[in-house]
Parts: sequence; structure tokens; C-alpha cells
Amino acid sequence: MKKSTTKKSTRREFIKKSALGTAGLTFAFTAKSYGNILGANERVNMAVAGLNGRGGGLTRTVLKSNHGTVAYLCDVDKRAMEKVQKGVKKNSKQDPKLEKDFRKILESKDVDAIVIAAPDHWHTPMSLQALQAGKHVYVEKPCGHNGAEGEMLVAAQRKYGKVVQMGNQQRSAPTSIEAMKDIKEGLIGDVYYAKAWYANKRGEIGRGKAAAVPEWLDWELWQGPAPRVDFKDIYVHYNWHWFWHWGTGEVCNNGTHEIDICRWALGVDYPTKVSSSGGRFHFNDDWEFYDTQSVSFEFEGGKMLNWEGRSCNNFKFWDRGRGSSIHGTKGTIVLDRNKYIAYDQDGEIIKQADEKTMSATMNTVGEGGLDVYHMNNFTEAIREGAKQNSPILEGHKSVVLCHLGNIAQKMGRSLATDPTNGHILKDKKAMKMWGREYAKGWDPKEYV
Repeated sequence: MKKSTTKKSTRREFIKKSALGTAGLTFAFTAKSYGNILGANERVNMAVAGLNGRGGGLTRTVLKSNHGTVAYLCDVDKRAMEKVQKGVKKNSKQDPKLEKDFRKILESKDVDAIVIAAPDHWHTPMSLQALQAGKHVYVEKPCGHNGAEGEMLVAAQRKYGKVVQMGNQQRSAPTSIEAMKDIKEGLIGDVYYAKAWYANKRGEIGRGKAAAVPEWLDWELWQGPAPRVDFKDIYVHYNWHWFWHWGTGEVCNNGTHEIDICRWALGVDYPTKVSSSGGRFHFNDDWEFYDTQSVSFEFEGGKMLNWEGRSCNNFKFWDRGRGSSIHGTKGTIVLDRNKYIAYDQDGEIIKQADEKTMSATMNTVGEGGLDVYHMNNFTEAIREGAKQNSPILEGHKSVVLCHLGNIAQKMGRSLATDPTNGHILKDKKAMKMWGREYAKGWDPKEYV
């Protein structure tokens, strides 16, 4: 049945003004009252930007979610747009429009939210422009290419009052939520140390060569806010992760997830000290970040967190390529995206819980049941004012830890940091890495 113009207007106005998703905000309206205003069958119309790899998976997530519709697909690679559009048409009744320039999508009044899976240097600039245009934002991790961008995003969310959710989907895992409840209730005593890890078997990326830009790629728009460089055959579509100009290294690419879980379990925010050791040890190629890294974070209250990343050696901890262990005075909890196990001090299992739907852990898409839980939480925050499982401020705090790990490694020294905001203390050279330079006309500060 066709909706009336009045109902459409009411819906758009509601979505534009609803869901002031700031951290710790208590909503005055109940889910029931929001549902009465919006209507039980209303959908959240989304545009997915960045479709290779993770973005393709998130498009499928929107289709599986309770309230999401794919209205637009956006990518500077026209092959990716056409491929994903074909898949959407095949697996649903939806027929999304194609647009390579996300700024044109922001002009559409029929788009309620933007799902961002573009390269890291795009995450904050695109999010800020979307917020200014009145759109809600689901942005993949890391939520900023650097610490300053994360702060801009938190400030913009507060200014524009929209829902912003980072793709730290384990925050919506029922087993992880249960583990946090058990920790709070003292199952393993007072927690003081957490270990996070990621171990994969990535290959050599080789040496990049100057090449003509492929006809299917808009290289100018791909670079967007980043200062311009000449195209090389090594950058697109995945290896940009390992270059400072666009990427954030393995600690942000994958460490963000488990560092976030450990920080949540320990009940800490920003550290007081950060140290890192590591390097590019496995191959001799153009990879600029680190394939082997151990980062330690110290917090007020006598708590500590360590992340170990091995990009090119996949030997597992606890029979897991990635995961977290939380250690307390009475025992230990080991958890990942699919399972939670608690042990006493003698190593005996005292509790175990498995996820009902599994999620991928080691591929480049990471698709699974937790994505759907997290997307549903996002849309319910928009439609009903539901409490977010991870407000953007929480995502930002975890990403700051990852950036600090990279900075400590780059500087070759430990960093003293402000426990109220993560800023580096008494080290001006290191603090210069808190932000970056932008291409002319792309400075994101104008959108805050």
C-alpha cells in the first residue's frame, strides 16, 4: 500500500530529529512511544559506501537486518558497484541506485543513514559530511585515521544529534555482553590484566610500480581528503592498509576489536602509559607498518592491557587466531566472537557460552551473526531511541589506544598520556602525529 505524503514527511522529520545518541544519554521516550510515532513497518534507508571486501559484507548485513533497506551503493570502482548491485537484486526485492560520489547521495532526502566501509582515511571526513547533511552514520573501524579525527567525530555527533555507530560488532555479541555482566558481578574476582591478540598468515605485498590508473577506478576521488600521490599498482584495493598515508596498520585494522573488548572488561578509558616493540620482520617489501607488534597500555587503578599482533605468522593462542583473555583474582575469561569460557584459578571450566550464529574471524570480510545484531542495534537506536551497545565515544576511546600504539612504535619510545583524553604528554614530536595534513578543500574541521 502506498504511504501518504503526510506520513512520509512525518517519517523524514522524525528520523532527522530523533535518537540523540551521545554516550551515557538516557532517553525520555520509550521504545513503544517511538514505535507509535514512526510506525512498526518503517525502514531505515541506507547508502553503503565502499563496496570491496567489508562493504560488500555490510550490504548483505543491511539486507538481513530487521529494519534496513539498501537505497544506494557507492564506490569509486564501478566494477564493485555493479557486482554488489547484482547481488542485492538477486537476493532481495531491492534495487539500489549507483553513485560513485558520496556527496551526491547526501543530497537525497530519501537516505536516512550512511554505512561507511571506505579506506581508513575516508572514515571521519565522510562521516562528518554525512552528519552535517542530517544523516545517521555506521562507520567501520577505526572511526578515525588519527586521534584528532576521532575527537572531531565525537564532537560532530554531539553537535548534530545523530546516531553514530562504529563497526566494533562484538559489543553486540550476547556472549560478550554476558561475560561483561559476569565480570561485573565478580565471577573471576577483581580484574587487572587483559591480553588481546591477532595472528594471521599474510603474504608479501612486493614493491609498487608506477602504473596507469585503471579505467574502472576514479583515483582522484579515491584519494579524497589525503594529499595527492601518484598511482602505483600496489595500493588498490587492500594494501593501502599498510601505508601511513591512508591506512592505520594491523593494530587499528584488527587490533581495535579485541582491544575494545579488553578495555570494556577492565572498565578503563584512556591509559597513562603506552609502550610498543615490533617491526616489519617477515618480508622485505613496501609494507610501512609492522607485521609483528606488542603494545602495552597501563591505566590508573593498577590495570594493564597488552595486544600482540602477528600479521604473517598464524600460530594461535588458546586455539584462536584472535581473541581476548581477561585475568582476575579468582580466575580468567577467554572470549572471541563466537564463544565465552570462564576458568577458575586451577584452570577448570566454570562457565561456557556459545553464540547461536557464527561470525568469521580471520578473513578480510569478517561477516556473521554479530554484524546483524550490531546493525539492528543501530537501526533501533534511530527508529526507537534504543540504547546503543557502543556509542561512538566508546569506539573512539578504543581506537585512540591503537593510534597510540602506532605512535609509540614509530617514535621508538614509551609515551606518557593524559588519562582524561589520551593526549601525549611532554612529547611535542609524538603529539604531532595526533593529526594529519589534508588535500586542499578537504579539511574535515569545517564540518564540526
